[in-house]
Amino acid sequence: MSRIQHTVRISILMALSLGPVAAQTATSRIVSAANSFLSTLDDKQRQSVLFAYDDEAQRKRWSNLPISIVPRAGLSMKELSPAQQTAAMALVSSALSPRGFEKVQQIMDGDEMLKSNAGNGPQNGRGGGGPPPGKGPDGPPPGGRGGRGGNRGPGGGGLMFGKDLYYLSILGTPSEKSPWLLQFGGHHLALNITIIGERDILTPTLTGAQPALYTLNGKTVRPLGPESDKAIALLNALDENQKKQAILSFRLADLVLGPGQDGKTIQPEGLKASSMNEKQRAMLLDVIAEWSGIVNESAAAARMAQLKAEINETWFAWSGPVTVAPGSNIAAYYRVQGPHLVIEYAPQQMGGDPSLHVHTMYRDPTNDYGRAPNAK
Repeated sequence: MSRIQHTVRISILMALSLGPVAAQTATSRIVSAANSFLSTLDDKQRQSVLFAYDDEAQRKRWSNLPISIVPRAGLSMKELSPAQQTAAMALVSSALSPRGFEKVQQIMDGDEMLKSNAGNGPQNGRGGGGPPPGKGPDGPPPGGRGGRGGNRGPGGGGLMFGKDLYYLSILGTPSEKSPWLLQFGGHHLALNITIIGERDILTPTLTGAQPALYTLNGKTVRPLGPESDKAIALLNALDENQKKQAILSFRLADLVLGPGQDGKTIQPEGLKASSMNEKQRAMLLDVIAEWSGIVNESAAAARMAQLKAEINETWFAWSGPVTVAPGSNIAAYYRVQGPHLVIEYAPQQMGGDPSLHVHTMYRDPTNDYGRAPNAK
């Protein structure tokens, strides 16, 4: 068992043994976990992990790319002792639902597998190496020096993959009243959780997976499997006229509102949910819940109430193949867009089987990072 696997298991046990703490509010639990983590750090580490709440550069320093290509700031798991790792993952867990935390762990497990297999290519569709240097979306930038395969960054310098390379940072001071921001992420993961009193805003958050299907301890794992399965089920539930509206006439190969696109807006496309029947709208809400449900249950419930109230103004668009083999992920892009929502699911069309390398994005363009003064 690796050091971080041990850390994650301990954090889960800690969460299960909270007992009387369960009576606290979600915010008080997160603040308590944040202060517990900070108490394990020395002065130098605290200076590395804490940023001003209005630090715009740090707020936007997230990506789907490896940290050797897009450097993060804060403290990496590699820089922490086992006890500090336990406290860090307990903090991340406190802000998420059990399913959300499981998804984070699966993304990190996949990245650890990518580290082990990098340069070796996919293994029977269950593992997966990274794309050749300079070829895939997550490889070194075109025109760069290129890597030499394996777990190295551009020019062969710096590690690219693995659980050690996920960073935690805090913007502001953990508080039950004043706003602050918890960030956690690395390759294919960027959680931005703004905590404003009892409101927790998860947007913008990026979840991805490479490989998006793998075997671990004899079990098949698909970190973004429900996101794939529920979307294709919704598409198949549409009648032919609805499908003609939902399926776009052009291909989309990656996120439109991904990293670096804060503040950008796009026009809705596809099929409007007001043209769906009640069952189809319920299925669309179930798709949305795969992202909104990552955050802790009380925040997720409030967010879903907002999105359910706006469901008739929400759109569903699809681009790419309309079939999928059982147990596999879709190779199609899709988008869900409403007045306060943009979700994108984008299999990567370069460097092999696109269903094994997926980027997804979850935004509220009106309130990313909790910027809207009266947002709910």
